[in-house]
Amino acid sequence: MPAALTSATLARLMGRWHHGAGPAYRELSDVVRLLILDGRLPLDTSLPSERSLSETLGLSRTTVTAAYAQLRESGFLSSGQGAKGRARLPRTAKSAAPGLAAPDGLLDLAYASLPASGEVVHRAYSAAIVDLPAQLPGFGYEVLGLPALRAAVAAHYSQSGLPTTAEQILITSGAQHALTITLRADAQPQHGQPAKVLVEHPSYPNALDAIVAAGARVTPVSVGLPGHSNWDMAAFEQAFQQQRPALAYLVPDFHNPTGRLMPDSQRRCLVRAAAASNTVLVIDETLRDLNLDGLQTQHVAAFGPGVVTIGSLSKSHWAGLRTGWIRASSAQIRRYAAARTTLDLGGPIAEQLAATHLLADFDEPLPARLAALRSQRAALQDLLARHLPTWEVLKSDGGLSFWCRLPAPISTALTVLAPEFGVRLAAGPRFGVGGSFEQHLRIPYTLPAGDLETAVIALRNAQAKLEAAPQLRRTLSDPPRAAIA
Repeated sequence: MPAALTSATLARLMGRWHHGAGPAYRELSDVVRLLILDGRLPLDTSLPSERSLSETLGLSRTTVTAAYAQLRESGFLSSGQGAKGRARLPRTAKSAAPGLAAPDGLLDLAYASLPASGEVVHRAYSAAIVDLPAQLPGFGYEVLGLPALRAAVAAHYSQSGLPTTAEQILITSGAQHALTITLRADAQPQHGQPAKVLVEHPSYPNALDAIVAAGARVTPVSVGLPGHSNWDMAAFEQAFQQQRPALAYLVPDFHNPTGRLMPDSQRRCLVRAAAASNTVLVIDETLRDLNLDGLQTQHVAAFGPGVVTIGSLSKSHWAGLRTGWIRASSAQIRRYAAARTTLDLGGPIAEQLAATHLLADFDEPLPARLAALRSQRAALQDLLARHLPTWEVLKSDGGLSFWCRLPAPISTALTVLAPEFGVRLAAGPRFGVGGSFEQHLRIPYTLPAGDLETAVIALRNAQAKLEAAPQLRRTLSDPPRAAIA
């Protein structure tokens, strides 16, 4: 039986929605449409009755009726005799449910990720099937991860100039899982107060969500001034000293979403500042291997023994492996293993066997992937300059995307309109807290050049619609919650 939404719950999801930018029924229709598109209002959920919603919102029933009618006409609300309308997606829009890649007909720019490195991943899985029988006599619970994979990850770090032993590695189900474990262990409330977690601003949306879900308080620090490639290290040092966060989560290697690379001099300062405030420094290196311009930096952990590093194969090889890790001191790894058992008892064995084979020849797929990304990055930069010349495209040192400054605070409005033009976006405010970055969008260059051209032209057309109808430009109190990778 479909879930039913009360009028009070829908009102809470909508937040401050009525801005006077147009007729109330149209604004109401638009905000419900956005809730459906970004997944906060699940598909097939029954909306409250017109009378109930009008009473809760303090609107006339005529206004709610008109809003529902517009939703039905645009395909976002089902209709049925004597039945409440249910949330749905238009057949022509072919949008995606949260967590799923967009189906044919809708280009997904909310995901900065790549398909599998083809034959390399297939070969690794084939080898894993051969290895699997040797694992079957065991129970299959590997809280720390398969010993062979832990050793392979440790060897990978050692080969890159950071001596590491297998005892310093905990295998996880991706980098997000790794962060959740560190939060569970190191960001617990103290004296009835939530722990503070320092982050760059902007930051990776799923990390921000994980911090909030852990009951911690996000402490954002601006990553730096527009047009400058370095971090504002003075601001970070001051935040460590004054806020004394329990944990800090940073992405210094091709930062998501800005693409910046932190220089070694600042890495050294960062480690020193975190140690002085007794803060657990968690460094996300998921994008480190997507070094498009051959820039050289040391691992942050090379500057101090207390640094916790998380990584995965999701961006370099394939997200479907769901294989990541934590690198820390052996004592920290034991604590993280204990914290992990409150979440799960280990990852899938077959995937860990495949990952072990991939780590044995880690660099094999990278030259071709990096070459393709360089070409797509150049193509996207040219397309944006030609079709959206009022956008400021910030330089990307590597990784998978550009962080773009828009000519006006229209990020959420573009996200609302983009599916009409065949594109799914993640609005800028999803990368921050408090509604920040309404004038920014992250645009990945992970699609083929032809698809990138189609997407940029769609964005140009969506922006033209906004410019032709200024009343559509409004900022919602809550940024859209599209599924993001």
